[in-house]
Amino acid sequence: MVTDSNDGSVDHDFPCRAGLKPRPYMRLEPPHIGRRLYRFSVGLGLQPRPTGSGDSGHNQPVTSVADHRATSPASVRCVVLTISDTRTIETDTSGRFIVEALTAAGHTVADRTIVRDEPQRIREVIATAERSGNVDAVLTTGGTGITARDGTYETLVSLITRPLDGFGEIFRMLSYREIGAAAMLSRACAGLIGRMVVIAMPGSQAAVRLAMTELVLPELNHIVREARR
Repeated sequence: MVTDSNDGSVDHDFPCRAGLKPRPYMRLEPPHIGRRLYRFSVGLGLQPRPTGSGDSGHNQPVTSVADHRATSPASVRCVVLTISDTRTIETDTSGRFIVEALTAAGHTVADRTIVRDEPQRIREVIATAERSGNVDAVLTTGGTGITARDGTYETLVSLITRPLDGFGEIFRMLSYREIGAAAMLSRACAGLIGRMVVIAMPGSQAAVRLAMTELVLPELNHIVREARR
């Protein structure tokens, strides 16, 4: 314990002045921490948003996700593709849920198709959507497992020009909370084919509901915005 020489009170700031520990309110700036950590901490609100300008880029304004969302399209045009050897329009509950969810969110469903899990048929639907020039996103359901007939993943990965790995990673994390280790069997994926967004979800309605409500609907507009740039 260190006391003030004048009145005998405890000098709480002594450890800081002596270099033993930082003050709780001390602002960390480059070069005390790296550029990426600095920007990350600003994004989380742990550090004040920088103002002014500078050559290093450390003091440049940071564009927030909220800014991106505010300038995203209010509605996007989608194609819903169910990949199944057995489902029909009447029994395709997952495809129906995607259509209903998109419509309720204000998006346009330009087409809904069911094809067998055959690479050529999947490619044809994707190619038609891309050539049309007015489809922002193709949302698929089915064929993302690991059975011999599950070829959706391989087909889409061969077409995707820019993978969106975070979709599959976060989806499996969310699935793990619901079904445990079986979540690793899902090969749900997403990415861009040119400037068109492709999101591949599993075939079960529970999995589709999870993906749509937690990932797709909250960020679809934002993803399309970035894909158009």
